Amino acid sequence: MLAAMPPTPPSPPEAGEPRIRDRGDACPGALRLHAAADGFLARLRLPAGRLTSRQLMVLADAAEELGDGGLSITSRGNAELRGLAEGCGGRLAALLDDAGLLPSRTHERVRNIVASPASGLDGLGHADAQLWARALDAALCAEPRAAALSGRFLFVLDDGRGDVTGLGGDVSLVAAPHGATLLTAGSAAFRLPPADAPAARDHTTTAPTAGPATTAGPASGATTAGPATTSGTASAARAATAALACALAFLDAADAAGTGAWRPRELPPGHVPEWAGALARAGITAEPVPLSSSPSGPPPAPGPLGDRALHVLAPLGRLTAGGLRALGEGADEVRLTPWRGAVVVGATADRLPALAALGLITGPTDPRTGVTACTGTPGCAKSLADVRADAARAPGGPLPVHYSGCERRCGHPHGARIEVTARDSGTYLLDGAPVPRTALAEAVAAARTRSNES
Repeated sequence: MLAAMPPTPPSPPEAGEPRIRDRGDACPGALRLHAAADGFLARLRLPAGRLTSRQLMVLADAAEELGDGGLSITSRGNAELRGLAEGCGGRLAALLDDAGLLPSRTHERVRNIVASPASGLDGLGHADAQLWARALDAALCAEPRAAALSGRFLFVLDDGRGDVTGLGGDVSLVAAPHGATLLTAGSAAFRLPPADAPAARDHTTTAPTAGPATTAGPASGATTAGPATTSGTASAARAATAALACALAFLDAADAAGTGAWRPRELPPGHVPEWAGALARAGITAEPVPLSSSPSGPPPAPGPLGDRALHVLAPLGRLTAGGLRALGEGADEVRLTPWRGAVVVGATADRLPALAALGLITGPTDPRTGVTACTGTPGCAKSLADVRADAARAPGGPLPVHYSGCERRCGHPHGARIEVTARDSGTYLLDGAPVPRTALAEAVAAARTRSNES
């Protein structure tokens, strides 16, 4: 049964007290629609952002038939359809199911997996994190208890280049040299030695088959870090097993705490998950190590990735139905990214002019690079301004800038950025300082220039 969801804000904690969430997780999904000012909203989880060409065409059709004609890319590389009519949930679910985008209806909101989008394509990194993501998605969907995770619980899988380590994962795995892996779960960290190839091979023969979003296997024609190799299979199996074990350990701790915590950082003192024990019971050798900063690197610049892949950005994270179809045309697969763009696997640089003609950002000097915004008015009733219109006039600069319609700052990127927040219809706060809307573009230009000079 599809449901429209009213907003359910959590109970605010008193000073010094842990957060208590006395209402269910109201995070929207593909089957659980959210009522917004511009119609209903569906959020579709796409592990590692991965879509086949056919799935892109289905989403384009759904956007035109049921929604506002476009698709939004979220800061986790997921997809949102907006402007949906009341009563369209059954039709939407049928379209998504037929396209293999709903491998488990009970788990569809917990498939929050971000992986290095360029992994296996450009020769960087120490492992193919895209293979890790496919194995973890299959393991999640096959574990009934995992359906109890919050729709906000996030898995981050980094191939060692550091492009997604800063996205605030609840469970993160980062590939290290020589087959080792750094695992971070909550405030604990572990070093996993290189995977044992024979043991991993035995484990994967009984592992569940990847769900429909992963059944296509590695993209044909893509250069990967060894998807068909024993070491790649062992590494993916180990990553999936470790990540799932930690997620279940969190659920145990959350149940014991009784505060309705959605993420490890919300657990009250004295209810730390038994991370080490969970890993040991799952057969994962893990050495506790001090919690330290993970490797951090920039996202790939718009343009070619290796010889047969392209990275493009969607202005303000929005793609038209026509843009979706163009991305999928002739592609082996497309990976939506947490930078509100897409990696087109199997495409060469000669496609960039056609994609630029569609309004996509295809090069790093485009002034629209790094500019993001929430929905704003008229789509969101809480917004105080049409922030997307103002963001569309943002001047270029090296530091990301995010425009928010209210103090919630929905969809903001992680890391250093300029914050532009609507105070009312005529005034913004730029990093906390009030700026009239009429002077906003000039103030943002100065802020982005100062960031370059510093």
